Amino acid sequence: MGPKVKKSGSKKKKITKAERLKQLQEEEEKRQKEEEEARVKHEKEEMERLEIQRTEKEKWRKLEAKALERSNEELEELYLLERCFPEAEKLKREKRLLSQWKHYIQCDGSPDPSISQEINTFISLWKEETNETFEAVIAKSKLVLNLIERLKLILLETPPYDLQDKNIAQYQGSILELRELLHLKFNIATEILLRQASTLADLDSGNMEKVIQDENVTLYVWANLKKNPRYRSVRFSETQIGFEIPRILATSDIALRLLHTHYDHVTPLRPVPAASQENTSTVTPVVKGEVKSVETAISKNLQEERKQQENESHSVHEEETEVMEEQDDTERQTENLCMLASIKLNNKRHSSALEEKWMSPVSFIIALKEAGLNIFPTGHSHFYVVTNYKKKGRKKGQEQKSGVLSNLIFPKRVSLQYDLHVNEWSTTPAGQFSAELPLVEMKAYRQMALLSSAFAFGWSRWNTECDPKNVVFKVREHLTKEEPSPNPNWNFLMFSGDRAQSLKINESSEAFSKALKEDTEFHSTLYHMVKDSASEEAMEKVGRSSCQFTDSVCHLLLSTRLLSYS
Repeated sequence: MGPKVKKSGSKKKKITKAERLKQLQEEEEKRQKEEEEARVKHEKEEMERLEIQRTEKEKWRKLEAKALERSNEELEELYLLERCFPEAEKLKREKRLLSQWKHYIQCDGSPDPSISQEINTFISLWKEETNETFEAVIAKSKLVLNLIERLKLILLETPPYDLQDKNIAQYQGSILELRELLHLKFNIATEILLRQASTLADLDSGNMEKVIQDENVTLYVWANLKKNPRYRSVRFSETQIGFEIPRILATSDIALRLLHTHYDHVTPLRPVPAASQENTSTVTPVVKGEVKSVETAISKNLQEERKQQENESHSVHEEETEVMEEQDDTERQTENLCMLASIKLNNKRHSSALEEKWMSPVSFIIALKEAGLNIFPTGHSHFYVVTNYKKKGRKKGQEQKSGVLSNLIFPKRVSLQYDLHVNEWSTTPAGQFSAELPLVEMKAYRQMALLSSAFAFGWSRWNTECDPKNVVFKVREHLTKEEPSPNPNWNFLMFSGDRAQSLKINESSEAFSKALKEDTEFHSTLYHMVKDSASEEAMEKVGRSSCQFTDSVCHLLLSTRLLSYS
């Protein structure tokens, strides 16, 4: 055998015990060094974080101290600005007195519905009238419906402290009595009409057919005179109204009436809020001294309002008027009106017969409700729609969507732009806003109204994320009548009722934060927070706003409650 071939390569050198110990020692030293570096870095970062936190707290403390220092000055200025609300109430009361005087000097024979003796006399005299034709009742119904509407407006527009319980009962009783009497008169007139059935027979069918149409009522009457079983399908001539009757009725003595009213004769009267004890306590003599809080300012407003109303004369206050032309007639307007600018459903614009029509706030709200656009919550609305106060504190993903009332824009008069989700609010009951209005919300609406002539306010999703003691919304200047840009520069504000601040976040931020926007400060009022970054032109326009305009905006904000139901 030949010699064995040696294997290629050398054997791995064996590490000695000393070398192993040295290697472990080096690894340990490296680990300790890394840990030390990490500890030093952590301590440095922690010190930096604490320093930033200390700096922020110091900055926050200085801002709070500065805000507190000027708090009285801001609240006193706000108190002077909010005197427009009692001034507007005074003008509205003078308007009601003037309306009564105009009715008195007209001497047209129509009763004043607010005077029980006149309305009771009118009802009694009409009850005594007999054998009235349907046409005569329809003609009289125009006056009756006008009286009913005037009584409703008195109940809705008169402040609770000006309405005694006996007056409320009187007005509501008159409304119900007029409704019942009008319906009774329609029934009696229909019976009288049926007595003349043979003279009103149709030439083709031989049966009675009669259609009487008016702006408030449309009557369809059919009487089966011939009893021909072949005539089971009935259609009133020149209309799309008709019906079919069973064979057994086609040979019977029957008559059928369709009474289509173009007014609401079904809905029960809405409850009228009486003056609460809280409101009664705020009409004591004005307490002299510095304004300590917003509550004091509001209280002074209410006190001044009652004082002005108690001392006012029957003279009519002269105000700047605007001339409106309609069908070559001019009418001097001494009050601000409301108009529906547009309606959007799922970002699609829809037309409405109410658009571009000016109305008083109360009439405007009633018209929107009757048109099916009910965005006016009541004391029971929280049973149907989840409010933002209930949403706040929920975990992400648990929110329940509700109708969105966005981007309120108020030019010279009140013009609302609505953006609603389909079928939201459809079950919301009709009525006025809840009496349990959170104080922070009420303060926000009053100050938003003061700024509304030059600023647009919008809904923010962060309003559901902040705590219940605050409200969050967005604001921007709106000085022109042009359509807003697709991506306007909104400023996000948080308001607690006693403090307003500008937030660093925007609508697309990942999470809610109360971090203060750079180069901004705290203010005791929402008005001064907006004023801080406003242009001179905007504040000049705000200063020129009439008290009636501001009051109308506030009325609509209180009625829609954007910050709770959006």
